[in-house]
Amino acid sequence: MTGRRLGRRPEEAAGGGEPAGPVPALTIDALGRKCPVPIIMLAERIRDVPIGAVVAVLADDPAARTDIPSWCGMKSHEFVAADTLPAGWAILVRRCY
Repeated sequence: MTGRRLGRRPEEAAGGGEPAGPVPALTIDALGRKCPVPIIMLAERIRDVPIGAVVAVLADDPAARTDIPSWCGMKSHEFVAADTLPAGWAILVRRCY
């Protein structure tokens, strides 16, 4: 798990030594929500972005850190990364269909 800043553009990462990563088209704030709410919020909103775009789910429930990648596998979306935040994670999901 990396500590890179979410949403950095490649030009911002130049010289900073950190990977740029994908810029999310949508950020879902599920901080403070318990399982299964972060997954429900993701499932309801993933169609709001174009195919190939990345959705960031901000979550601090430890179950989300494992459940969202599993959900991606079941629903045929791509789990991209889970970036560590000061409180929780930014879990990045790429919409595949």
